[in-house]
Amino acid sequence: MNATNPASPSGDGDASATTRRTHRKGGLQLMNKKTALIAGAVLTCALAGFATVGTSLASTPSADPSVSPSARPTDGGQRSDPSDGGATGIVQSVSSSGFTLKTATGVTVTVSDTASTTFTKNSHRTSAKELKDGASVLVLGLVDSADITASKVIVQPHGDGGAAAAEAAGVIAFQQGSPSPTKSVGKIPDYTEGEGTIVSGSTADKATKAAQAVVPGGIADRVVKLDDGEYEVHNISINWPHHVFVNKDFKVVGWE
Repeated sequence: MNATNPASPSGDGDASATTRRTHRKGGLQLMNKKTALIAGAVLTCALAGFATVGTSLASTPSADPSVSPSARPTDGGQRSDPSDGGATGIVQSVSSSGFTLKTATGVTVTVSDTASTTFTKNSHRTSAKELKDGASVLVLGLVDSADITASKVIVQPHGDGGAAAAEAAGVIAFQQGSPSPTKSVGKIPDYTEGEGTIVSGSTADKATKAAQAVVPGGIADRVVKLDDGEYEVHNISINWPHHVFVNKDFKVVGWE
């Protein structure tokens, strides 16, 4: 800013004004006028710069503290909640709006029923009033973490909530800080997590029912149709397995 600094003359006009101020009274007035003009220009530039910075700051969007990276979709853009899936377990308590169940690995699931929820036992329709504590059930519906809005509740006579099947399949209960093993059982398709299309309705119900019959203990929070026409049923709330693979005929072929 040396070019506009009145204390540091940079041109002949400035030198002439200084001389006139030295030799005649009018020179002082000329110098003051020129100094005022220069100072005014400096102030105008400074204000313009401040306005530009202020506009830039005001137009820059700030980060939304309510949005965290963990809230964004994962698995290649697939959002797992809420999606159609289900869980198997033993009824713990019943209320007017639903019930809670506990899976074979000890996961507590809250189930809400609606006017459209169907209850069946021995392949026959029943009602929510017939549901008792201690009953073994398979719940199918919209899964959001450990909450399920049930579309179907299937009472399994003399069932154990999937405990025997979970043990046979080698299901590992969730333990904080315990890593998931890298092992597989049966036929595993050429599959990368995040591929495929999430399915719903009766297709998701059939795949979930098949997977929970063989590998229960966790919560199936989504069903994905793979490129080869088979299905991946995704499990949460357990350490292993996280993926159960079901073929086109809705038969379990492997898990990992």
